Amino acid sequence: MNSTDILIKNLETSINSKKVFLEETNTIAAFGAAVDSLLKTYQGGGRLFLAGNGGSAADSQHLAAEFVSRLVYDRPALPAEALTTDTSALTAIANDYGYEEVFSRQLEANASEKDMFLAITTTGNSPNLIKALEYCNEARIESILFTGKDGGPAKSLANHVIIAPGPTTASIQEIHILLGHSMCEHIESKMFPPN
Repeated sequence: MNSTDILIKNLETSINSKKVFLEETNTIAAFGAAVDSLLKTYQGGGRLFLAGNGGSAADSQHLAAEFVSRLVYDRPALPAEALTTDTSALTAIANDYGYEEVFSRQLEANASEKDMFLAITTTGNSPNLIKALEYCNEARIESILFTGKDGGPAKSLANHVIIAPGPTTASIQEIHILLGHSMCEHIESKMFPPN
């Protein structure tokens, strides 16, 4: 298989995964409910915290940047923070308490009931995201989960669960970014309607 064969295969996988998602009306409705809750969070003066591991860590940073900077047009900044960026906090918490605590400890320090947490994981099995979602439940912080496969144990912990269909990590992550961009575009348009 040459490089163009791989590209065509991956394009077809991506397109097919998105077509499957289009038919999942319950999941699309769950996404709508999650975005409505996030809008209320922002309207109430709250912030969005995001986290993931590996590629999903990069996705959490990417999406936080879209909220803080802008996505479609110039507008005031929206408060969003990826819990994956402070290497001193991450390494101190991992060293002192274990890697499972790296996100929950930051939420404990910085998040309140008026905020929201978005966990991004392709499997729903990440112990540090499970711990963060457990903390959110204890602290009454509303949570959204972008996941894949069968949702893993994380799906029973989040308030809003959006499972992206797809046979590969890459196809799931592509849908996660599409979800995040759509979420940001809606919040942007409702918080700061364009002229």
